[in-house]
Amino acid sequence: MSKLTRDDLYSLEKYAAVRPDFRAQVMAHKKHRRLALGEHAALYFEDALTMQYQVQEMLRLERIFEAEGIQDELDVYNPLIPDGHNWKATFMVEYSDAEARKAMLARLVGIEDTVWLRVQGYDKVFPIANEDLDRSSPDKTASVHFMRFELTPAMVAAVKAGAAIHAGIDHPDYRVDLVAPADLRASLAADLA
Repeated sequence: MSKLTRDDLYSLEKYAAVRPDFRAQVMAHKKHRRLALGEHAALYFEDALTMQYQVQEMLRLERIFEAEGIQDELDVYNPLIPDGHNWKATFMVEYSDAEARKAMLARLVGIEDTVWLRVQGYDKVFPIANEDLDRSSPDKTASVHFMRFELTPAMVAAVKAGAAIHAGIDHPDYRVDLVAPADLRASLAADLA
């Protein structure tokens, strides 16, 4: 996938006019890019559209219209766009109760290294997590992690040919093993070159 440039973005004025329709388009798109991993964790797969939305919202919120500021936002979010041979995702540990979340984040130290994806017929692929900064300590993990799953050319070809995608977590306190639904599989296949 190609990275976003200033030419891909709406001006602040234009974005104000198209925002309701663009937001609806992005929210509909995101429904096919979320993978629940049990009751309390999920992968949100990123792509150029989800990152364009993120950049547009940041520019709007911060009222950034100068070229340097726009480029700074692009530099932050472009690394989250898949490169054609990988998937990039935001992993979230989701407990609505604050006390339960605090207790589980202490129990789930290292969970970011135990999340996996597997193309049918191939070995599990564990993520390269939090390349920008470490989000865990010895006492607790963060509720949000950024992940990159690198695929071999054979895995890419298999997904393009229709192979199932499996996903899971192998943490001792949180285990999941499932097959990605067809709509998500199709969306992830489109991310690959």
